[in-house]
Amino acid sequence: MVSRHLLINGAFFFLIASFALIIAPRTAYAEKSPGGVRYGDGNEIILQGFHWNSARASPPWYDTLKQMAPTVAADGFTAIWMPPPWRDDSYWKDDKTGASGGGEGYFWRDFDKNSHYGTDFQLQQAAQALTAARIKIIYDIVPNHRDRQYPMDALPKDGKVWRSDCAPVANGANDCDDGDPFMSGDADLNIANPLIANLFKDELIRLRDRYGAGGFRFDYVRGYAPEHVQSWMTDTLDSGFCVGELWKAPNEYPTSDPRSKASWQDVLKDWSDHSGCGIFDFALKERMQNGSISDWRQGLNGNPEIRWREVAVTFVDNHDTGYSPAPPSNGQHHWVLPDKLVKQAYTYILLSPGTPTVYWPHMYNGTQHDYLRLLIQARRQAGIRSDSEIQFSNGYGGLVAIVKGSQQQLVIALDSTLADPSQVANGVTTPAVTFDSSDGSHIRVWRSGPANAKTTIQFQCDKGITQQGDSVYVVGSASELGNWDPAKAVRLTDVSAYPTWKGSVELPTMQDVAWKCIVRNENDPTQVKLWQAGTNNELIVVTGTPAKGSF
Repeated sequence: MVSRHLLINGAFFFLIASFALIIAPRTAYAEKSPGGVRYGDGNEIILQGFHWNSARASPPWYDTLKQMAPTVAADGFTAIWMPPPWRDDSYWKDDKTGASGGGEGYFWRDFDKNSHYGTDFQLQQAAQALTAARIKIIYDIVPNHRDRQYPMDALPKDGKVWRSDCAPVANGANDCDDGDPFMSGDADLNIANPLIANLFKDELIRLRDRYGAGGFRFDYVRGYAPEHVQSWMTDTLDSGFCVGELWKAPNEYPTSDPRSKASWQDVLKDWSDHSGCGIFDFALKERMQNGSISDWRQGLNGNPEIRWREVAVTFVDNHDTGYSPAPPSNGQHHWVLPDKLVKQAYTYILLSPGTPTVYWPHMYNGTQHDYLRLLIQARRQAGIRSDSEIQFSNGYGGLVAIVKGSQQQLVIALDSTLADPSQVANGVTTPAVTFDSSDGSHIRVWRSGPANAKTTIQFQCDKGITQQGDSVYVVGSASELGNWDPAKAVRLTDVSAYPTWKGSVELPTMQDVAWKCIVRNENDPTQVKLWQAGTNNELIVVTGTPAKGSF
């Protein structure tokens, strides 16, 4: 989590009493990886189950999660990253943008579960629904900082409770707190105080036993030593899942610290080694933001060493970096990936090593759902794990990656000239994903094994007004649609509802196809009279998918 402007909200609250719902039995989770990392079973696909404005949703966000649990499971996710579960009555405002909000959970008040996301009872109902759908629940834990304006009975009454209680020493550190300050440090808990560390241990046990926790996401881990996370996990959920958010570039470390001259990968792996948890792959995120697509191979998930790949928790955007739908703002937007790269980025992380995380707005608040679902299915079919083997091939431009799953081998080509996958991998010939966007970006994925079966798709083009000798055709990115060559386009022959034109085309199942309607002369294919305006139509080829366009 990054810096936020925080003010105190004077809003009152009601104490809502409810009977505790014991969620049992808890799912038994896999042991640690061979490298000692708590990564579930290496097959996790995580949904970030909230965004920055979810705390202000209506109906309450926990009710949405309860309702969506079967859909989340059907879409292929094995785990969900839940928002911070604690009461947060803070108010924040960004003076530069005018955006405001509060209650997101990152400047929390106490361990009360009646939060802006819903009541304690609603949280337990959501947890029950997710557990019933066999979705592992990963709670967002914020140990470093809380709203100091509110007293908390559980805190020690004396001693070094806050970072500001500790004497300053060199390089901005102090004599007791073992991490970076949050903002000014005034609201920064001293986790090195064993009494405070034990408070969090007890809370993690409650989340495990009463709220179905199968893992934890640790916020702002630059604020406390990774050994605290190791201890908490050992004492509460040693065989569960855990991941840390270490958003700290190497050059942010003091020059006396060897990490100041290390790589992003080195810094992340060092934290993982000391915590026994996975780590968000900010090495990859930094290259997505600042490098070319060919640089994406420099992420932690692309490391040639298996023990490095298995700790990577990959992502495209999250509540801090990306946009969030609904008022009062579009979210934080601190490091948002350009829209034109989102499809390519998800193609890479969902079909390569690491534990991929999909951001809720990308999955359920936009146009990416079907494409992301296709990628998740392709990952499952290929048997790609967090520690799968990956190699890269040069000489074709863009990014070309060869990924070896337990069931299939994939060749991924992003903005690349590679046209024949056999040039880089033997036996990989079957198209798996093909996409061309209007901005010129290209995605090609091939897999080993037999070709996909074909599915008949019914195409429809509305408002197709033509002159004698002309007809309406469909043309698109698939070879069956002419590979965008109007001369090889497919004519629609059903004009029973003119000026609506209809026709059917067989396409390989589970393909992502871009297409448009055109008006073309029936005898001279070079005479294209009209192209459908606007962006390309997109189609995921599965039975019953509608394919409608309009002039």
